[in-house]
Amino acid sequence: MFSRLIIAAAITLFFTPAALVFSQEHPEHPKKTTEHPKKGGAEAHVSTADISTGIKKNIDAQSKKSSDSKFHVKYEGQDLALDLVKVHDDRLQDLGGGKYFACVDMKSTDGKTYDIDFFLTGQPGQMKVTETSVHKIDGKPLYNWKEENGQWHKVPAS
Repeated sequence: MFSRLIIAAAITLFFTPAALVFSQEHPEHPKKTTEHPKKGGAEAHVSTADISTGIKKNIDAQSKKSSDSKFHVKYEGQDLALDLVKVHDDRLQDLGGGKYFACVDMKSTDGKTYDIDFFLTGQPGQMKVTETSVHKIDGKPLYNWKEENGQWHKVPAS
């Protein structure tokens, strides 16, 4: 009886790491890698709160500039007029090298929800958006992220 318990525990422990690897989702968004360590110097630390504040300021500023007070993104030749629903604070990333990532849910006038990926650069209080792309429409991904040799690339959704 005792030997069966030991064998069962050993088998469970043997398969646990594999189960964890296979149960993880494919990465939805790029994450920081350690291939390029930061160089010493007076580089200011940017927190996820700084990234969140930067993205909210950018969305607010762009919305105020538009005639309809909406944030506008181009997607497949269309101009999407969007309102901010949520900044995914759990998905904000410092990608290293002064680059940052933010994932945001926005709603269009037709009721669809768009997941927009934002890339930013800059220091706390001075974050600038360098790229935006529509990642999901009503929860359906248009692409995924894959890491290759420390670089993140968009890949078609399966």
